[in-house]
Amino acid sequence: MKKLLLFSLIIAFYFPSETNAQRKKSKKNQTTNVKTTQKKKTPTYSDFVKKETKTDEGLFKVHETNNTFMYEIPKSYFGKEMLLVTRIKDIPAGLGGGYVNAGSKINTQVIVWEQYKNKILLKVKSYNAVANDSLPIYKSVKANNLEPIIYAFDIKSQNQDATAVLIDVTKFFSSDVKAITGLPSFYRKTYKVKRLDASRSFINSIKSYPENIEVVQDFTFDADAPPSNKRTNTITLRINQSMILLPENPMMPRIHDKRVGYFSIGNVDYSSEALKADSKRYIRRWRLEPKDPAAYARGELVEPVKPIVYYLDPATPDKLKKFIKQGVDDWQKVFETAGFKNAIMAKYAPTKEEDPEFSMEDVRYSSIRYVASTTRNATGPSVSDPRTGEIIESDIIWYHNHLRSYRNRYLLETGAANPSARTLNTPAADIGEMMRMVISHEVGHALGLPHNMAASFAYPVDSLRSGKFTQKYGIAATIMDYARYNYVAQPGDKNVRFIRQLGPYDHYAINWGYRLIPNANKPEDEIKTLDKWIEDKANNPMYRFGGQRFDPSAQTEGIGNDQVKASTYGIKNLKIVAKNLPNWTSNQTNNYEDLSELYGELLGVWNRYVGHVTGNIGGVYEFNKKPEQTGNVYVNVDKKRQKESLIWLQNNVFSTQNWLLDKNILNKIDESGYTERFLRYQNRHLNTLLNTNTLKRMIDAEVIQSNFYPASEMIRDLRKGIFSETNSLKNVDVYRRNLQKSFIQKIETLLIDKKAKNTDISSIVRGELEALKYQLNTASKRATNRITKYHYKDCLVMVNNILNPKN
Repeated sequence: MKKLLLFSLIIAFYFPSETNAQRKKSKKNQTTNVKTTQKKKTPTYSDFVKKETKTDEGLFKVHETNNTFMYEIPKSYFGKEMLLVTRIKDIPAGLGGGYVNAGSKINTQVIVWEQYKNKILLKVKSYNAVANDSLPIYKSVKANNLEPIIYAFDIKSQNQDATAVLIDVTKFFSSDVKAITGLPSFYRKTYKVKRLDASRSFINSIKSYPENIEVVQDFTFDADAPPSNKRTNTITLRINQSMILLPENPMMPRIHDKRVGYFSIGNVDYSSEALKADSKRYIRRWRLEPKDPAAYARGELVEPVKPIVYYLDPATPDKLKKFIKQGVDDWQKVFETAGFKNAIMAKYAPTKEEDPEFSMEDVRYSSIRYVASTTRNATGPSVSDPRTGEIIESDIIWYHNHLRSYRNRYLLETGAANPSARTLNTPAADIGEMMRMVISHEVGHALGLPHNMAASFAYPVDSLRSGKFTQKYGIAATIMDYARYNYVAQPGDKNVRFIRQLGPYDHYAINWGYRLIPNANKPEDEIKTLDKWIEDKANNPMYRFGGQRFDPSAQTEGIGNDQVKASTYGIKNLKIVAKNLPNWTSNQTNNYEDLSELYGELLGVWNRYVGHVTGNIGGVYEFNKKPEQTGNVYVNVDKKRQKESLIWLQNNVFSTQNWLLDKNILNKIDESGYTERFLRYQNRHLNTLLNTNTLKRMIDAEVIQSNFYPASEMIRDLRKGIFSETNSLKNVDVYRRNLQKSFIQKIETLLIDKKAKNTDISSIVRGELEALKYQLNTASKRATNRITKYHYKDCLVMVNNILNPKN
């Protein structure tokens, strides 16, 4: 009996009763059913948009609840094209080497929001390839240009009338999403960036405006080599993401023509009737439409429906505001040439009391930002519609220290002929005029105009010494050239303008790009009229556009149509400045800091004047034309001008320039390094002359031009000039010794340059080395000065090693 009882107890322990089991099962099922019911509950709008939620009305409603951000996207916006612009809002010191600043644009891309099942997809759309959507080939273009998805969002809920969806964008904007990063791969590599530290990164703010949404991200990265505060191993950036709704009705684009300078956008059009895809380019410009089209058509000046307005940064110093405003307003007269009055203007930003909703981040407002930076520069970036080239907004940037550059250049380049420049305390009116013209230059960029370096070649050199001419035409035909100062004017010239200004090309280019052409319904309808406007001015150098490359008539910082003559005037003035530099600097300040700074920049000015002449040798003029115009597109500089330029270089560069090497300055600013510094400048021009591309252009000239300067003759002339001491008993000074060795080293590199292989270059170099060997051998025997003798023998060894390498 006891055994039976014990057995029953054991069975009961291991196998619960059916009743208990059913009870537990029932409870488990109840729990499961409760959980299932909870899972199946559909979240409602009020679960995300609560009483404590802050809502910002605008393009999309933006809801914030305890640092969680939601976008309420109207379904009507699905598929609509928007521009996503990534900028740096605030920046650590030194990032990008000083030329990246608060406001710098990192990336621009067209995006669309699309629904796919229960997801909202953010896609990047490309306009590199296009086709009319009514044509069969449109399907192929779409199939071969699949749009990347940069993020997929879960749909959290809909609004009450189901016209909009809610998505959570918190993770998207607080993560290191490469497609919208403010720290591109180049910077990550340079600064050895490891990762984004989520604990020190967050969304600063999201604000919605009628046409855009602005997101500010505070991101902190771990980095082994940050640009500043290196011991922190940290880079912190404030990044701004602008999402801008593109115009519903795109502006009719204007076809780009390289004979007139405009920034442009391009695509490949598969709708073309040509036997290939047609590459098209459109100029970048603002949309200006007349308020009164009938009056505009009659040739009357008419205000635009929407003028171009720039707001001044409240951080701008009060004393400078009027000059910045003038720099913008100066373009009003230019736009009148295109038929518009009051087309562009600058305004002071409203106060909070005047307009509490005003923000410099709002895409409806373009701005001129004043940046606290030691960088000496200014920029004129803009954001444009990639479909048409329409400029949507622009933020011109002025760096605080930029005026220092202008003061120094003003003193160095005009001080000989301009008494008001002979001081470190430049008159306020002069500083203001300089700033005004810099702003005008940057506004020109923001209007779509690139640099036009050929404009300074339009004026005869001696006209730049005329007060009447320069007061009317300035010192270059456009503000878009880098012709900052009149360094040609000589002491005694009367009423000469020294600072640049807007010129005739600016009126011409704005008219060409902005004047409306009647009865033109598509871009192709405008071509005939646009061509005529160009051809009417084609023979006048004031209206020529040229880009800087191999063309000596399109160089930065040059003025006048004769580089040799202009640089001769410039150096004549510079000698006067060099002689007086201590009187205008250290003698006034009782320290040598400004003297040291200005002497270094004086060498830079001399170097630029020299560079303008160097460009003539192997230079090719470029005259952009269409076949119906007469004349060649490419014309080599004639032999006489090239030989004249080389003689000038021998006298003003390769000969020792004692006026530049004044011991009364050198022994006040540095303990050593004078010879090395001067050689660096000489080498720049030596390298240009003995550059493979320069020599190849000279060799090619033999094929297309009768009056050419042979490369062999140029190198021979260069060698004879640089080693002229070998023809006499004259001792070689230290500067010339350095230069002569440098010449040998440079021509040695031509023998091993792969681009020079199988060309005449190696033949010419070997021939010149043999001639030099004979010169050095003879000279070393005649030399009486010990260091000169040693130098010749050293050069002889160098030449022999090149001609007869041991390996």
